[in-house]
Amino acid sequence: MLPLPTRFAGIILAFAPLFVHRSWRHAQLLLIGAILTPGRRTVTSVLRILGRAQERRFVNVHRILNRAAWCPRTGSRILLGLLVDAFAQRGPVVLRLDDTIERRRGKRIAAKGIYRDPVRSSDSHFVKASGLRWMSLMLLAPIPWAGRVWALPFLTALVPSERACRERGRRHKPLLDVGRQLALQARRWLPGRDLILVGDGGFSTLQFLDAMRRGGITAITRLRLDAALYDPAPPRPPGTIGRPRTKGARLPTLAARLAAKDTLWRKVVVPGWYGAGARAIEIASDTAVWRHGGLPVVPIRWILIRDPEARFPPQSLLCTDPTREPTQIVGWFVRRWTVEVTFQEARAHLGVETQRQWSDTAIARTTPCLLALFSIVTLLAARLQARQRRRVAAAAWYPKPCPTFADALAAVRCAIWRERTLATSPRRSARTKPRFRLPASWVYALCHAA
Repeated sequence: MLPLPTRFAGIILAFAPLFVHRSWRHAQLLLIGAILTPGRRTVTSVLRILGRAQERRFVNVHRILNRAAWCPRTGSRILLGLLVDAFAQRGPVVLRLDDTIERRRGKRIAAKGIYRDPVRSSDSHFVKASGLRWMSLMLLAPIPWAGRVWALPFLTALVPSERACRERGRRHKPLLDVGRQLALQARRWLPGRDLILVGDGGFSTLQFLDAMRRGGITAITRLRLDAALYDPAPPRPPGTIGRPRTKGARLPTLAARLAAKDTLWRKVVVPGWYGAGARAIEIASDTAVWRHGGLPVVPIRWILIRDPEARFPPQSLLCTDPTREPTQIVGWFVRRWTVEVTFQEARAHLGVETQRQWSDTAIARTTPCLLALFSIVTLLAARLQARQRRRVAAAAWYPKPCPTFADALAAVRCAIWRERTLATSPRRSARTKPRFRLPASWVYALCHAA
């Protein structure tokens, strides 16, 4: 096993209770090897980078993913506790719920399906992608040494396709049901904290919002401009017979308020507007009740947003807690763009979509572990000295003011390799200076073709 810096021990050993003694040794190999490995994140690449290419019992490392008895959900709870202690000790805990497509092909991958590719498609062009759909819950937290908010995954679940569930005789679980279960699981793990859940327009359904409100989670999503909004139900007079009213008078739609001349607009400055710095916008806000026949009734605060310079079209948001400040709601909502950065960084630097497992158990474990590795690397980088984690890979043609995830990963790798090279050598009877030989792991990382 590679010797590790002492400052990393507290984070890595926090996951030791998930495994028995022998399995924990192999799990450590996978964890450290996945951090050090460039390119594909296969088990064989992990063994090569750790200098164990001649390990005869290599199958034991494969069994950590496809057979060993350990609970990924318990590991997610441990990771969430570490993230909250490091980056969200005070104030509301802002979470982001989003799905992504992992492009995979193969006859033995049972849960795959054909979905709309959100990256390559547009309003006028439809592109299909074959692969696996994952729902991920992330912590949106400001990273002090990075100078911006990062989306840190800690809980990821596979959403099998409808065809795969039908072939196996199982009930298909829609995407919103999986997202609701993940959010309520985080609520049980953080019982005393104020949870803010940020989602896209796909989560703007009355069933989902009502479940979040009853679970004690404040949900923030987009809202349709033609949504049916009402005043709250008037007080019920004593002795009234019949079903209680659920709504009051019908209110104008947000599209009508947007075009009205008497709408009161307030100019505010939102910091960190989608990574472009502070942006001045105009907002209008009020409270209402969102209702549709046969569905739950949800009290909301709606917010209309428009740009004085007309650089983006008007949009509307909702918050299931009407007492929240509109400026604060908009500030939480614009953090959501960092999730796309996390997905891209995980594909580019952590090898998502390069694994080659065919076992159902291994498939259900590998991608969540690689996404969680993004958060683990961030935690490890936070333990480094300030000058180490602030070091950026800048050049004369590429100025970079703040470190990115690639710089954090490079700093963690440098700390691990430095500990390896400075490790005390075994005692030798001869006093002659040994001839330097490039370690096998370095040969694999530096000399072999990609």
